[in-house]
Amino acid sequence: MAAVVLVLTVFSLVIWIGLLILRGQFWRCDQQLEVAEIPLRSLPRICAVIPARNEADLLPITLRSLLVQDYPGDFNVFLVDDRSNDGTADFAQGVAYALNKPNQLHIISGKSLPAGWSGKLWAVEQGIQLATEFAPDYFLLTDADIEHDISSLRRLVAKAEQEDLDMVSVMVRLRCQSFWEQLLIPAFVFFFQKLYPFRWVNNPKNPTAAAAGGSILIRTAALEKIGGIGAIKQALIDDCALAKAVKSNQEWRQGRIWLGLSGLTRSLRPYPDLDTVWQMVARTAYTQLNYSPLLLVGTVLAMTLIYLIPPFATILGLLTLNWAMSGDKTPGVYALLGLSAWLLMTLAYYPTIRFYKCPPWLTFCLPAIAFLYTLMTVDSAIRHWQGRGGSWKGRVYPG
Repeated sequence: MAAVVLVLTVFSLVIWIGLLILRGQFWRCDQQLEVAEIPLRSLPRICAVIPARNEADLLPITLRSLLVQDYPGDFNVFLVDDRSNDGTADFAQGVAYALNKPNQLHIISGKSLPAGWSGKLWAVEQGIQLATEFAPDYFLLTDADIEHDISSLRRLVAKAEQEDLDMVSVMVRLRCQSFWEQLLIPAFVFFFQKLYPFRWVNNPKNPTAAAAGGSILIRTAALEKIGGIGAIKQALIDDCALAKAVKSNQEWRQGRIWLGLSGLTRSLRPYPDLDTVWQMVARTAYTQLNYSPLLLVGTVLAMTLIYLIPPFATILGLLTLNWAMSGDKTPGVYALLGLSAWLLMTLAYYPTIRFYKCPPWLTFCLPAIAFLYTLMTVDSAIRHWQGRGGSWKGRVYPG
């Protein structure tokens, strides 16, 4: 038993050293849109597309944040009312009139969802079809729960134009107020960055591709070359699917994309308790594993080895530390190695905790947080097998 624990602990420590050194420095949180002010060199025409399904409560804040952008170029907003029953369209129109910008907002009544489409992407497709008449140079694809900083669009456009990028997206600051949000939301961002290191995403020579769906600026020509939104119409993780399609498009040119964090633009979607976070993760976690039972087993084993073995070895070693009397130093060794791995993951997690301005002691909770996320992933697979996976906004997309 002691030898097995020792081997697993050494393996976990080596993995953490490798992650910190070789995994694109994912833990640094240094890829941020607002890290420097980039001057605008041109004023391309922009059309924003917002799919909205029962978002009347948030639109007075989020839609307003779009309509008051300080971008000096031509900018129109297309809101697709995805068959809401809470007066979403009326609230949106009211916001535009209150700001004296009714001509800048275009409201589209969503049509019935056709077979083979996810609800969100079908709404986006309808918005793009109408917005195309305005001949935009870029589309801004955003969600109805995103409150944009007043300079958000200007920064996105400047980034795209200066670096000749086909797509720029930011992972907006997720809401982090309640206890469960502070416990689980920064870890969600941490795991995402570990899965898709932003430096790798932003390197055109690296095949890693990812995006954050809350705020995506995509060049119209790039969207057309991949076949439009219809090319990913069934994707539940649509943002990463779109990024992969753009970056891997060899027919036109290898797409250049950029993904970073935003400390100013934020999501207003609340996750006040464990259940709401659980539902959010379980909706697509098994999709991320391509619905593969083998990948599910591998993920559970990997999460156990990387996150749970270090604290387990530390605690077990301290509880059985009798080497001073018996001469068996094994418990002390794997306790020390486990503590070292635990401290490494704590140090890696600290920049994310600092970015979200959460209490530093939460860094030591990463093993427990990882355990919860592992359970969410298993639950996501169970839901898929039961035919109720991918549930969102009253629709189920079993995959």
